[in-house]
Amino acid sequence: MRADFSQPQRQSIVGILVLFFDTIRHFGKALWPILVVWIFKFKELNPLYLVLGIGSVLLVFGIIAYLKYLNFTFFLDEENQEFVITEGILNKTKTTIQLNKIQQVTIKQSFIQKIIGVHTLDVDTAGANKTEVAIKAISHDLALELKAHLLENETNKIRVVSDEIDTEIQAGSIQIEELPFIKISFLSLLKVGISSNYVKSFFILLAFSITFYDNVKRIFGESTIDESKIDSYFKENVMLEMIPILILLLFSVILVMNVFRMVFRYFDFRITKQTGSLLLSFGLLNTKSTIIKPEKVQIVSVSSNYFQKKMNILEMKIKQATSGEKEERKAGIEIPGCNEFEQNEILKLLFNKIPEKGLVLKPNFRKLGFSIFLTIGLPLFVFYFLRDHVVSEFPTLDILTVFYVVFVGVIQFFKYRNNRLFINDHFIIKQSGAWDISNEIIEPSKIQAVTTSQLFWHKNLNIGSITLHTAGGNIAFQLGDYIKIKQYVNLWLYEIETSDSNWM
Repeated sequence: MRADFSQPQRQSIVGILVLFFDTIRHFGKALWPILVVWIFKFKELNPLYLVLGIGSVLLVFGIIAYLKYLNFTFFLDEENQEFVITEGILNKTKTTIQLNKIQQVTIKQSFIQKIIGVHTLDVDTAGANKTEVAIKAISHDLALELKAHLLENETNKIRVVSDEIDTEIQAGSIQIEELPFIKISFLSLLKVGISSNYVKSFFILLAFSITFYDNVKRIFGESTIDESKIDSYFKENVMLEMIPILILLLFSVILVMNVFRMVFRYFDFRITKQTGSLLLSFGLLNTKSTIIKPEKVQIVSVSSNYFQKKMNILEMKIKQATSGEKEERKAGIEIPGCNEFEQNEILKLLFNKIPEKGLVLKPNFRKLGFSIFLTIGLPLFVFYFLRDHVVSEFPTLDILTVFYVVFVGVIQFFKYRNNRLFINDHFIIKQSGAWDISNEIIEPSKIQAVTTSQLFWHKNLNIGSITLHTAGGNIAFQLGDYIKIKQYVNLWLYEIETSDSNWM
């Protein structure tokens, strides 16, 4: 029996606990300095006052959680085809979302929600810069049924077919068994963890170390860390002997971080077919379930590096409609550790065929020269200028300078060599990257706008740049054959005007 969403209803009653912990987390971000002071001055505080203070704070949080539960209602307005949500404690807000504007519905479950037995249901629209609605405490069965209601209302034809299928299922005439057609194994996650995200993990580790060091100095005072002893230690030891050890230690920490993050986030990754769509579910402690509709997909990115090719794994990222660059980075749905066969199966579901590379556009060699100037020439000029004219005691670092020039030069060369734009009648593929080679795939009908540019000194050379704007982000290609670029721009603009694809 299908649930009736036509009348306003509240979240699960046990969800008050979820709202209680969510309130603690929300206020904890702002009040954590006070908590740190309490911890380090615990012996100086009066135990009675401390217990009363903590009890009062928890009571206030409990009241806030109950009021959030009491005032949060949601229902489906079938007549107007709208999803209506009312929420708020003092200031009540009413949010109305047209069903045909819903971009994505995601079901998530945190560790606390697993214990309590409820889920979070997020509703996103194409033009929103954040999650439009979050129902934080709903049972799994109710969440699946509400999700089906929200995503089945795109056309009358789809709704009629869905009603017929539901009737047959209720009558017992159709048995549908949804089995994952792709399951990313634990071994594949380990392979991805040890072969990717080195730079990202390095900067995360660097930011954490700097923040930790700064907080330790603030809490315990400047005298806690004697920097003079650290300097004398490094002077007494041969620095060159320590560099290999530090590099090995850093690399080991980065590998552990990569593997832990990959397994923690994507454990038990499953992809299931659902009436022409893809249902993705994954997560170790915090589980997430989201659906991808092929007509909503804007950009599909497939990337791999040398080690991943040898291990027969690659990474995919699917981008749907977003409202800005910040949301673009968050909206990408990643599929880690699939092999070439699984990649082709996913691409067939998303595009009804496997994208092929057609005509190739290569950048002019001036792009390589300009990149070398920005990444090598300009930094070296600033470095030597500071060393010779500003800071007299600036270290020479000649060995490191040579290493920097060679390392960055090799990276820029491979970025230039791999920078290509492939064009055929049905797809546009942008290839880029030095180590991780990425192929971004879009359909011309998904293009929202096209920007072309040409500097006046490039006219005689017939080179220019193009940027393809989509609802899932932009794809740019610089210093290619400008005559061919303009020819294809005219073709794409015509296709955009005549296309009737429903991608929003």
